[in-house]
Amino acid sequence: MTSSGSRRKTVFRLVRWLIVAVVAVLLLPYLLTPLYRVADPVSTPMLARWVLGKRVDRTFVPLERIAPVLPRSVIASEDARFCSHHGIDWTELRSSIEDAEDITEARGGSTITQQTAKNLFLWPGRSFIRKGLEFPLAFWIDLVLPKRRVLEIYLNIAEWGPNGEFGVEAGSRHAFNKPASQLSSGEAALLAAMLPNPKRRSAKAPRPAIRRIAGVVQARAARSGAIDACLGSRKGV
Repeated sequence: MTSSGSRRKTVFRLVRWLIVAVVAVLLLPYLLTPLYRVADPVSTPMLARWVLGKRVDRTFVPLERIAPVLPRSVIASEDARFCSHHGIDWTELRSSIEDAEDITEARGGSTITQQTAKNLFLWPGRSFIRKGLEFPLAFWIDLVLPKRRVLEIYLNIAEWGPNGEFGVEAGSRHAFNKPASQLSSGEAALLAAMLPNPKRRSAKAPRPAIRRIAGVVQARAARSGAIDACLGSRKGV
């Protein structure tokens, strides 16, 4: 065999293994998601901080150990149609794109399920590539996980503070020095209001603008009784 023929075989072999590796990486989230019905996951931002030796404060708490007003407040603030859509809120997405003129700027169109997919498997920032990966993952998560479990995971992997506070338990203790089970409606609304940007927004020392947003969230949450039926009363419902 000639040296050029040997080189071609080596190149083809490397390309083949590269394709296999890429496919495996793309499929891994779809294989892991069903396991998260019972296993408590960590997020890619948490893993990144661990790798860099940075602080991570997270205690996973089940939904029944979180004050019921907090899930209602988060849904009211982040994803009002969480109980009725299938991972993607097309109505909100269309409106957001029309306002932003760019899907990568459409933060308001990102559902709780999409944010869960991003936090579990993808990376922060805005790009067409990430959105392209995020959409089918959100559909898959909604298909294989109950709504209650999706919300439980989201509340426990979202970033809730400026210094590595992940999950609502860490966020509640950081902001109010109390467990998530003891949050009042006002405190829950403040946490929900700062959730989009916990590094710049604070529930511990909220600016007037955050207090105004929290007031709106608190009012919406008080009218969201239908959410209880969506989430069910038992783990896994």
